[in-house]
Parts: sequence; structure tokens; C-alpha cells
Amino acid sequence: MTTALMPNYGTPELEFDHGLGCSLYTADGERYLDFGMGIAVNSLGHCHPRLVAALSAQATKLWHTSNLYRISEGERLAAKLVAHTFADRVFFCNSGTEAVEAGFKLIRRYFHSKNQSQRNRIVGLSESFHGRTHAALAAAANPAHSNGFLVSDYGFDRAPFGDIEALRAVITPHTAGIILEPVQGEGGIRVVPADYLAAVKALCVEQELLLMFDEVQCGVGRTGTLYAYQQLGVEPDILASAKGLGGGFPVGACLATERVAETLTSGSHGSTFGGNPLAMAVGNAVIDELTTPGFLEQVVHSGALLRDGLQHLCDTYPTLLKGVTGLGLMIGLQCHMDAADLIKRLQQAHLLVVKAGGNSVRLLPPLNVSEAEISEALGVIAAVLAER
Repeated sequence: MTTALMPNYGTPELEFDHGLGCSLYTADGERYLDFGMGIAVNSLGHCHPRLVAALSAQATKLWHTSNLYRISEGERLAAKLVAHTFADRVFFCNSGTEAVEAGFKLIRRYFHSKNQSQRNRIVGLSESFHGRTHAALAAAANPAHSNGFLVSDYGFDRAPFGDIEALRAVITPHTAGIILEPVQGEGGIRVVPADYLAAVKALCVEQELLLMFDEVQCGVGRTGTLYAYQQLGVEPDILASAKGLGGGFPVGACLATERVAETLTSGSHGSTFGGNPLAMAVGNAVIDELTTPGFLEQVVHSGALLRDGLQHLCDTYPTLLKGVTGLGLMIGLQCHMDAADLIKRLQQAHLLVVKAGGNSVRLLPPLNVSEAEISEALGVIAAVLAER
């Protein structure tokens, strides 16, 4: 197949023509059950009527003005995020990586504003993933993503996941903050243990460090609360959000407390497209849907149903499957068999899932997935495993 695209995505052949809810359809009308959702992006499934209506209405009015002018829809969305989280202020951008970058800049800007510019190093955890820009790559330092790109450490250090003493040993007088994912996505759907997270927070308080959470994948209802930290009992100073916040439309957000956000003075940071009227209209519709009474409780119920079904399959096929991890509808299926081969076989059976680290499969259905769709997915997985 000849293409003018760069080769970084390979040459996938499967293409979809349209989608609705949990289903994707090829041009020939073949249906696939989507439990990947664009890697946790389509939080309400494909073409959710509330999101379609919001985007369509805004598209007939105004697309872009830049942040040289007031955007009331952005103010509304920021107010909703503040009302439902630890944050006092929100900065909008276009992606998770940009939200992470904004957080990094906030950490360093905060200490610069306190005349402590020497405190500029940030610590990340092993097996993490924060995006594809240089700073995000340096924070994770995963050779699979950074090989051939990094020419310095860019002011980042790393500590092993889950080892508080190793983390403490990395802290120096130059350390400004710590970044971690409350639930690692690329790292294999690993939930940060609550006691470790509490110890990290205590260390930040003790050393006067800023704590930043990357909830690009695990946020926006994915784990059964609006953000995963709300289940784990620790509040950050900064949080990066994206993916599900736009329900399929590109949007990112960096949330922060007032004491941190106030250092980002006028003109110090920006984004040409960030917070544009189209993205803000859709983001408002997403948050309105997720904060409908009972919605997140249903996510918890659906997640438990899917986890129980997967655990039954692990018990049934102990030589093929190892276990189930995750929270809510961010679920990892750890494998003894080759996870990539299982994903390929599931796709051939018209079930779409996503690869994760640790030889595991990610299941990321829409947050409004039905019990019937969960049962269908479990049936497909069972049938594929039975063929092994």
C-alpha cells in the first residue's frame, strides 16, 4: 500500500466508515465491538447524540477566535471542573501531552516565582507514559518511546514504581516536583497503591515539592469517579487531563490550585487553538453527561461486571491468562500467552481492544457501555481463548 504518510503508525488496513455507541462499521457494513474507544478517548461512545448536538450547534455559530478574546464556553467548562475537583484554575489546550507540558511549566514557574529557580528538576516513575514531546519523553525515559530523540535529561529524574525509599533517595535540593499516573495506562493498567500514594504526598509536604497527577487516560470518569485520585485519597497540586474530556474531539486541560496557577501570569503561556469554542462546547456536554446523577455509579457497576467476567476467564484458562487489574472501566487483562497475538485474534473476531505494557490487554469500553455489550465482549474473548 502506497501512502504519503510518515511510517510511524505502520500500515494498518482496517478502516471504519462510521460508528454508533459501542459499535464501529466498515464501509461494507461489517460491525466491530469497540472496547478500545480510540485509546480511552470516546468516553461516551461513537456519535453520542448529546455531543453531536453540542458540536453541531457550535459549528454553525463560531469555530475559532483565539484567546485574544473571551470564550464563555471555556469559562463554563473551567468552572465545572473546579466545582468537581481539587482545582481552583484551569488551562485549556489540545492534547494530553500539552496538558502535561503545561504542568511541567507550572512546577518550574512556581519555584521561579519564589526566587528558587535552582529547584527545577522533576521526578517521574518507571514504566510511566506522559506523552511524546521531549519533556514528556524525558519524564518517563522509556527507551521504546525515547530512543533516538533525547539529547539530555531535560531536568528529569526517575524512581522505581512503588518504592518510596528509592523515590526519597532521588530527591535533591534541586527537586521541584513529582509526576505520576494514579493508574498507569501504557505501563500495564497498574493502580498506584493507596499507601504508596499517601507516602508520596507526605514526602511532597515534607520536602515542599509540588505533586502532579497525569490523569490523561484514567481521568474523566474512566475509573468510576470523575478523576481517579478521588478514589485514592490524595489530592495533587496539578493535574493533566485530556482524552475522554472531549469525547472524541481534541481537548486537553491542566488543572491547578490557586497558589500554583497564580504564577502563570498574563502572556507567560498560551495555545493558539486551546480552549476553542468547538472543543469547549463538546467538553461541557461531556461533563454534563458524566455528572448526571447515577452516571458514575453505573460506571462502577459496569466495571465490576466486566472484571468479574474476565476473572472467570482467568480461572477457566489459567495457562493463557494471568489476572485482571485496573479500576472502573479502565481494565487490564494480564496474559501468559502473547497479548499481541490475543489482540490480533480478537480483532479477527470483531472485538477491538488495545495493547498495554506487562504483556497485557487494555479494555476501555465507553463509560455508558451496556450489560449486553459487556456480555457480548466476554463471549468473544471466551470463544477466542477456547480455540487456543
